[in-house]
Amino acid sequence: MALPGRCPLAEDSFSRLSSQSNVYGLAALPAGEEGPGGLLAAALKGKVIHFRYHELQGRMRPLASELQFTYIPVDAEIVSIDSFPKSPPQRGLVVGITFIKDSGDKPSPFLNIYCDYEPGSEYDLDSVAQSCLNLELQFTPFQLCHAEVRSGERLETVFLLSGNDPAVHLYKEVRAALTQPPHSCSSPPFPTISPSPTQLPSSILWLHVLTLPSTPSHRITAFGCQSGHVRVARVDQSGPTVLQSWSIQQDGPISKVLVFPVPPEPYPDASKRDAAVEPCFSVLVASTMELSVVYRDVLSRGLTEQCPLPGSDLHDSVLCALTPDLDFDGHPEVLLGTYGQELLCYKYSGGEFRLLWSRRFPSPLLSLLYSDLTGDGLAELAVVCVRGLHVLQHRLEPVARCVLERLRALVGAPPQ
Repeated sequence: MALPGRCPLAEDSFSRLSSQSNVYGLAALPAGEEGPGGLLAAALKGKVIHFRYHELQGRMRPLASELQFTYIPVDAEIVSIDSFPKSPPQRGLVVGITFIKDSGDKPSPFLNIYCDYEPGSEYDLDSVAQSCLNLELQFTPFQLCHAEVRSGERLETVFLLSGNDPAVHLYKEVRAALTQPPHSCSSPPFPTISPSPTQLPSSILWLHVLTLPSTPSHRITAFGCQSGHVRVARVDQSGPTVLQSWSIQQDGPISKVLVFPVPPEPYPDASKRDAAVEPCFSVLVASTMELSVVYRDVLSRGLTEQCPLPGSDLHDSVLCALTPDLDFDGHPEVLLGTYGQELLCYKYSGGEFRLLWSRRFPSPLLSLLYSDLTGDGLAELAVVCVRGLHVLQHRLEPVARCVLERLRALVGAPPQ
């Protein structure tokens, strides 16, 4: 077995948080008219850090500053954060924050949704942070995420919130205000997320919804539960109708479930190699107690082809995961962040996943995000650890070699 290689990323900046974050504490901000995108990192004790790069003296420099969101008490504990831009033709940025307020005998959970409707301020974070809809919850919140769902003839981006009920709650925009429609847990499009809440074996710890590019009305929905239950389904939202569904049971809580596309295998028949072929879709399942695994080509094989990630159980629990294409070959790598302070990178090759490299951090890893923060077309890796936010950038030497190789291939020049 080959030894792991060198991590292709180098740390560019570190921003200390005022208190520890958690696995739901990182959200991406889209690029806009004012510059590249950014990050929102939430600390448990009611603070949110806005991280971004800004140009100073001809160079892009990191900047982390505290963002004051209204109606979050000083004694509140932030549970989760998420953000998304409104679907066109609407404009604006929407930020959601769940927190628990210490009210003495009984903690009070809330969901705050921030969105500024003032023309010209829709993307101004300072203005957005002051425009709040405060919703009291009747359950303890867990993961807050967003997904596009069909509303009549159009697609609409909504918040999805799992909790200890157990259920998934949907929040959508109604008449220029974000609110929760009556009976949202059982009304459409809830079947695109899971069956009725009474059929959930336990609380959902992680939910992922992916639109199929070739059939926008179809979704792949995957979720993992506290009991170890994992379910994956293909859903036609126009019904809504569950077209395919698979489930498995693992021994411990599921920390992450991700659906990701993989380029298809080449046709063995040479006459069909030029035909348009859709990507396959695989599902990564990370567990707090077992080996993390990938189920390949779930739409054709369901959850039958299990590919383990060797050594993923040797560094304490896996708390976060990501599937970016770090080497620019069109095939995703699998990144795992562990409580044992290791970032592990795997690649599928020769019918199995192999460990490419690992990188150690000074504290346990809680959350990962891969996004272009500098606006140069090359994404950065954000890593939230117990002690703060690390931002890693690609080492330029291998990137330059990759660019030169592709330019030579385009012009037909011989390799050097």
